[in-house]
Amino acid sequence: MNEMIISFAGGKKVNADYRGFTIMTDQSPRNGGEGAAPEPFSLFLASIGTCAGLYVYSFCQERNLSTDNIRIIQTHHRREDGNGIGKISIDIEVPGDFPEKYRNTLIKVANLCAVKKHIQNPPVFEVATRVSG
Repeated sequence: MNEMIISFAGGKKVNADYRGFTIMTDQSPRNGGEGAAPEPFSLFLASIGTCAGLYVYSFCQERNLSTDNIRIIQTHHRREDGNGIGKISIDIEVPGDFPEKYRNTLIKVANLCAVKKHIQNPPVFEVATRVSG
């Protein structure tokens, strides 16, 4: 079992301490924050693209393929009713000299992303209160 400790840092800032890192969040000024850090939902979305990116990067490194001109463009499409995200598109942009034989494989490795897999097969959420001390 891994624990992440969530704490309040004043205003709308909420931080997560995990494995020696502090992940800071804040709300935008229009949502009552200072905009001093990404909003939690932005970190959620970024975790999808960066996870896919890690798999693409590792694939290229294992084959000595340069990643200098590769980028991943993640686009969020709202649901028709306007409530939330209905579709996330991930485009892997490669330079013209990137080997064609690996282009479809990049899609396959990006789809191995653990974050994406957890969204598709979500964990059970359990929220409770407990008295400290």
